[in-house]
Amino acid sequence: MMKQLHKSSPTHAPSPAHAPAPKAAKPARPGPRSWLGYVLREQRLLFVLLGALIASTFFLLRPYLSLSPSSQYPDHRPLFSFASHSRVPAGFRPPPRRVVVTGGAGFVGSHLVDRLLEQGDSVIVVDNFFTGRKANVAHHLRNPRFELLRHDVVEPILLEVDRIYHLACPASPVHYKFLLTSTSEVYGDPLEHPQKESYWGHVNPIGTSPSVRSCYDEGKRTAETLTMDYHRGGGVEVRIARIFNTYGPRMCLDDGRVVSNFVAQALRKQPMTVYGDGKQTRSFQFVSDLVAGLMALMESDHIGPFNLGNPGEFTMLELAQVVKETIDPMATIEFKPNTADDPHMRKPDITKAKQLLHWEPKVPLREGLPLMVTDFRQRILDE
Repeated sequence: MMKQLHKSSPTHAPSPAHAPAPKAAKPARPGPRSWLGYVLREQRLLFVLLGALIASTFFLLRPYLSLSPSSQYPDHRPLFSFASHSRVPAGFRPPPRRVVVTGGAGFVGSHLVDRLLEQGDSVIVVDNFFTGRKANVAHHLRNPRFELLRHDVVEPILLEVDRIYHLACPASPVHYKFLLTSTSEVYGDPLEHPQKESYWGHVNPIGTSPSVRSCYDEGKRTAETLTMDYHRGGGVEVRIARIFNTYGPRMCLDDGRVVSNFVAQALRKQPMTVYGDGKQTRSFQFVSDLVAGLMALMESDHIGPFNLGNPGEFTMLELAQVVKETIDPMATIEFKPNTADDPHMRKPDITKAKQLLHWEPKVPLREGLPLMVTDFRQRILDE
């Protein structure tokens, strides 16, 4: 009976002290649904999208927040300030554009580049440095909105831009606004004085030896013709500016133009060369006035042509006297025979530009010339 009771008694469970420990469960690897759930919980997706929006906004507004070249590089302040000729409300900045300036390392082009960057545009300079100098735009090389390309515009180049300032050789992509810098030389040796844009000129198309200058005059007249052909035939939006004598810093020292000749010769203690009797007349505009005129024309709805020049008139002898007063009262004058086909008088009628572009030059010769002399003096000392 005791044996039977022993068999029927329940089996005793092992004490907790001797029970085997349960195996720890392996954590489940998060699958795609787990990550999706993590992102969707607690509005995490909203914060991700908000961060992306903030980052995108910063990069879109970056051109507006960029500092002007003069404030980024205090050692390269402009030699002069530009007066605004814009008709937009005060305090309003137009949206930045991508602009190409052919010949942008040259005399006028480099000053135009200064102004475009100053107003917030991105600028691509295309120049083969035949007459332009890299030093003219070197102070912009660290600017993220500036690019410099060594390229001859007679060779094709593909650039996606909004506007073209053409200060080099003829080129005319179809879908862009295009400004041609022509010249007062299209009027030749004028019989009308002062010259209006409606005047067709008095020219010698084949030139006279020994100084054959017709290639330049006729080249510019042909460029105007081709520009208007692209406008009429291809619907290209074009602008034409006829530029009269311009002077200022960054001109080539020995380019043969009268102001640079006189200034360089006087600084080098050489006689100033006057051709003929010195009674030929010219008008002289400072480069900042020209740049303001080019920009006013580009912003306008008018094709042109427009005369851009200072209507003040000087004989060559009067100009030489101003240079003497500015540089060296002891400077001398040397007379040489006049060159062939040299115009006897040249003075722009700028009534059209004043009425339609609301532009006229501001800087008189006696104020602008000292700025040019300062630049020339330093460069001649560095020779």
